[in-house]
Amino acid sequence: MTPLAEQVVATAFDTLEEKIKTRTARIGIIGLGYVGLPLAAEFASAGYNVTGIDVSPAKVAMLSAGSSYILDVESSAVEKLVAAGRLTATNDFSVIAGLDTISICVPTPLRKTKDPDLSYIVDATEQIARHLHPGMLIVLESTTYPGTTEELVLEILEKSGWKVGEDFFLCFSPERVDPGNTKYQTRNIPKVVGGVTGKCTRLGAALYGQAVERVVPVSTSRVAETVKLLENTFRMINIGLANEIAQLCDRIGVDVWEVIDAAATKPFGFMPFYPGPGLGGHCIPIDPFYLSWKTKQAGIEARFIELAGQINGQMPLFVTQKIQNALNDCSRPLRGSHVHILGVAYKRDISDLRESPALDVIHLLQARGARLTYSDPYIPAIDETNLQLSSEEPFSACKAADCVVIITDHTSVDYPALLAVSRLVVDTRNALKGHRSEKIVRL
Repeated sequence: MTPLAEQVVATAFDTLEEKIKTRTARIGIIGLGYVGLPLAAEFASAGYNVTGIDVSPAKVAMLSAGSSYILDVESSAVEKLVAAGRLTATNDFSVIAGLDTISICVPTPLRKTKDPDLSYIVDATEQIARHLHPGMLIVLESTTYPGTTEELVLEILEKSGWKVGEDFFLCFSPERVDPGNTKYQTRNIPKVVGGVTGKCTRLGAALYGQAVERVVPVSTSRVAETVKLLENTFRMINIGLANEIAQLCDRIGVDVWEVIDAAATKPFGFMPFYPGPGLGGHCIPIDPFYLSWKTKQAGIEARFIELAGQINGQMPLFVTQKIQNALNDCSRPLRGSHVHILGVAYKRDISDLRESPALDVIHLLQARGARLTYSDPYIPAIDETNLQLSSEEPFSACKAADCVVIITDHTSVDYPALLAVSRLVVDTRNALKGHRSEKIVRL
């Protein structure tokens, strides 16, 4: 490398590092969902000028008007940041040309064949490549398989002729958002950062260190990518074990909730995980299969992941059979019975319906001839293919139903009061813990 080239490298790196430290760097976030919007708000609150980019006109319009559509980000905070000029939103990707850093926070779903669908990452990266300039830092946050940052994103960006670690900088930093968690949010969840080169890691760590309390640098982007998959695979496998134990306990007449609570008193060597009607959301049902897919490419069979996925995938059917048996014990057939679902969000206290096990249970019950209604304070309507329902007032619906099924245990719902007006309750979340009644059938 010539002395002149070395000077250019130093200038690109040092200039961006100084911008980050002085909070004059212009930050961009592509994808303003459950990951991107909280991240944008944190950077803006830290004093940066942040531009959020999203293809949804509705999201852009709401943010521009100072309103939030994410429960974890209050509208009052968005309004304040927008008014101060710290946060703007657009669907015009040409603004990338004027930005110094870009965090990619787009969806990474699975295809029906459980192969990774990276089309959103590809689209976002191609937009960045069109406006890539020296001194830019790009950070991929979307969960994906190990190697994506180097094998896919880097390949697209280097078509511009610029070189990573010299002209631009590239990292992977996995999102760790837990929607509805009031204790751990974007700012106080440690941020793992792994760069394609050492300088990339240094800049990524410097950037996130301005907005989050703790940054955890790792040696490579592949390590960072694998960290995220291990975290959610760990949860998925342990939940699968809890679900299998729940089925075993049901067969032998033992209360699985009592078993887990008693086991959790051991001060070492045990961590409680709880059964439920199935997995939902954008991470745990999906992320482990990215790891499974990658291991298959390497000629390794991911047996634990596949088995846990099968067990968790069977839980909606297990719950449906539980409902059918409970009605049968009351001398009522499932066909023609009115079943009311309490909670359809994929987890408590959020408005996210993605991959919710409630949808699977509803479809299974409908296929068996049940009449379905539901209540959920966070989801006013379900508008899915072959399923259109509106949330009903819970007390009157529970009183009218032949069977009430608790799928999602929102903290704002008075379950003991609903138990009092219900004829039969199938509780898949132990929401009625401590209550004894012949009307309760537990998972």
